[in-house]
Amino acid sequence: MKTKLMPLYNLPVGSFGKVKKLAIEGDARRRMLDIGLINDTVVEALRRSPLGDPIAYQIRGAVIALRYEEASKIFV
Repeated sequence: MKTKLMPLYNLPVGSFGKVKKLAIEGDARRRMLDIGLINDTVVEALRRSPLGDPIAYQIRGAVIALRYEEASKIFV
């Protein structure tokens, strides 16, 4: 069965997703790996800022805010 991937940025608040692909290069990729965004990591979208960017996510017990530029390149 094939599942459709979507950018982390599109994950509705209160929903969970599993990281399946990182389309980030260089230092930004290293940062994502350092905070625990590896394959099959469960991520919960907690809340959006009033203007919609950044979004707070629960990642491995920590709350991390990611901007659109980063979250749009992480697929769940």
